[in-house]
Amino acid sequence: MSNTTHIEIHGANVEYEQTGSGPHLFLLHSLLTDLSVFDSVLPALTRSFCVTRVNLPGYGQSMPRALTSVADYADHVNAVLDKLKLPPETHVFGNGFGAFVALILAIRHGERFNRLLIADVVAAFPEPARMPFRVMSEKVTTSGMSAVLDAAIGRMFPPAFQAAHPDEVSLRKTALSRVDAASFSRACLALANLDTRTDLHHIKNATLVMCGALDLTTPPALAAALAQGIPGAQYQEIADSGHCPMVEQPALLTAYIEDFLRRAKYL
Repeated sequence: MSNTTHIEIHGANVEYEQTGSGPHLFLLHSLLTDLSVFDSVLPALTRSFCVTRVNLPGYGQSMPRALTSVADYADHVNAVLDKLKLPPETHVFGNGFGAFVALILAIRHGERFNRLLIADVVAAFPEPARMPFRVMSEKVTTSGMSAVLDAAIGRMFPPAFQAAHPDEVSLRKTALSRVDAASFSRACLALANLDTRTDLHHIKNATLVMCGALDLTTPPALAAALAQGIPGAQYQEIADSGHCPMVEQPALLTAYIEDFLRRAKYL
């Protein structure tokens, strides 16, 4: 991440990197990762796009902000788009928490960008699935990020991927251990409280919803149901992937992103 730089939003530094050329593509990472999670897909994407990837507040060198809802994060991202002067033709991709943020961005600020691409996201978590976020929030508040690293990896990667890629698991744990605990806690609670089901019909952006076939955190059936709630949205399952397709299936993910935009004649 040696090429990252900073802008200031409401008095807080925001770390970002912009590389490549072509139509603009803006990338948002998940709750359990940072902008480095896009390292594997960046070489392919930057052949066709000017790619901007950003660290959310409390991640990497982005300063923490007291954001308490996913809508707050969406408003923050909207301010980043404005500060960077990214055009309304910009496409937005998010994974996990970043996908939830992108989803609310489309609901609240859909005119600010073009195509919406989201992976591993649901309209709302069933009540039993909200509890792990509350537990993680409490654990990091009392014991720091080290208390949730193993559980986080379990939510991120299927067991077979963990066993086959110990170096990647170690890399993700190290990155997550550096996240600001208070920011992580607030993001967990924001996810636990989120429900977009009554607002999905407001989305006017052409939308592609994707989900890893092995994702237990945001299961494919719920991701497909989300796609059905967005007018005109397309759904694509990602074979042999859990919650983190940028790492598990980078070539497939890149192909689906490029295919969606090519068919729309935006490349």
